[in-house]
Amino acid sequence: MRKALRWLLALTVLIGTLGTAGAATAADAADAAGTTDIKDRLLSIPGMSLVEEKPYTGYRFFVLNYTQPIDHRKPSKGTFQQRITVLHKDVSRPTVFFTSGYNVSTTPRRSEPTQIVDGNQVSLEYRFFTPSRPAPADWSKLDIRQAADDQHRVFKALKGIYSKKWISTGGSKGGMTATYYERFHPRDMDGVVAYVAPNDVVNKEDSAYDRFFARVGTEECRDRLNGVQREALVRREPLEKKYAAFAQANGLTFTTIGSLDKAFEATVLDYVWGFWQYSLLSDCDQIPADAKKATDEEIWDSVDTISGFSAYADQGLTTYTPYYYQAGTQLGAPTIRFPHVEKQYIRYGYQPPRNFVPRDIPMRFQPSAMRDIDTWVRHNARHMLFVNGQNDPWSAEPFRVGKGAKDSYVMTAPGMNHGANVAGLVPEQKALATARILDWAGVASSTVQADPQAARPLAKFDAKLDKRDVQREMTLRP
Repeated sequence: MRKALRWLLALTVLIGTLGTAGAATAADAADAAGTTDIKDRLLSIPGMSLVEEKPYTGYRFFVLNYTQPIDHRKPSKGTFQQRITVLHKDVSRPTVFFTSGYNVSTTPRRSEPTQIVDGNQVSLEYRFFTPSRPAPADWSKLDIRQAADDQHRVFKALKGIYSKKWISTGGSKGGMTATYYERFHPRDMDGVVAYVAPNDVVNKEDSAYDRFFARVGTEECRDRLNGVQREALVRREPLEKKYAAFAQANGLTFTTIGSLDKAFEATVLDYVWGFWQYSLLSDCDQIPADAKKATDEEIWDSVDTISGFSAYADQGLTTYTPYYYQAGTQLGAPTIRFPHVEKQYIRYGYQPPRNFVPRDIPMRFQPSAMRDIDTWVRHNARHMLFVNGQNDPWSAEPFRVGKGAKDSYVMTAPGMNHGANVAGLVPEQKALATARILDWAGVASSTVQADPQAARPLAKFDAKLDKRDVQREMTLRP
């Protein structure tokens, strides 16, 4: 009886999936006749429901929920509601599939590829980031393949409406997510633009980061940052007293990481990394020039501004539990050395992701996951662009394309940080990248096809719509 019931539930989900294509095809025909509103077309998709619609000039913007299987391999095991947004311009335009790898923004935003191709944008919230979390949460169902299958299913549901070319994109963990999606579903997208996507192939080998910090920026800037970081650890006792008062005033607790002392050191050890991740070399004049002569308040303020002393409290960690879970099970996490700090001042070192996830959530690392992705990209990448930042720590272990790759590129924006983009590339690479994106999206003019250096974004810059939402709540997170 149970086996028959499971089969029936699985069939129901399958029929719903197949019904998606039928509903979209019917709606597409109605739209061609000018009789169906885009909202009605979206809501005709089985499992799609409206949360709200927000106005934006030149677009329609929808916040939606979509019913997804908790386990794509066993759809009878239940479903959850995954939040997506649709920035609709016109069904005759290409579509960009965006994910940050974290929560989805419910404010209208346009990624750089969307501006370049002047298209629609579908944005997906990563599974297990609230509210897109099954209840109860079976954490074993949070992995890169399940997330890729989420995207695949959303794509299939919407392709009948947005029938032109599709490009996937994302920055940081979103760039990783776009890459993993391409690996598991290489026939879905017509191109991939992955920004500042870390590629931690061998989790235990992180010397690339040590080499990066030994030469990034200028010696003067490195000395300033290293001086503040060391001095914060030397002054541990008075600064932890200040931290305790700060925690009490703000209701911060430290159950997950284990103690205020561990949280303090983790925050301080993020300091140099956090500066290069989010700041520019020109910002170094804001760092105390002589840390030994700086006051406790100056040291505290500098570390708090860059690292954030609430980051490793329970209240700071909770939102990012899904990320740390993945870092400790598949993605890997960096470990770096601190040659400018004497061993006596470091008690814990870079702590593993396990320390940032509640103990009642089991974790087991899978070393083969990233090796598989890296091998696939090197030998099978097609229409993929990786954009890195010269001064971004996360770009120290980048994706690379090999001889088996086709029409794929790795480019580095000089002097840029974790916000590196196509616009920050040197002129020749900027034009080439823009031309390839336009071509993959099927909107490259004959002029651009003949001369890639003539390529320009098709949509004008919009200060509100093109504002970049950079993840800054915690530094040691892509």
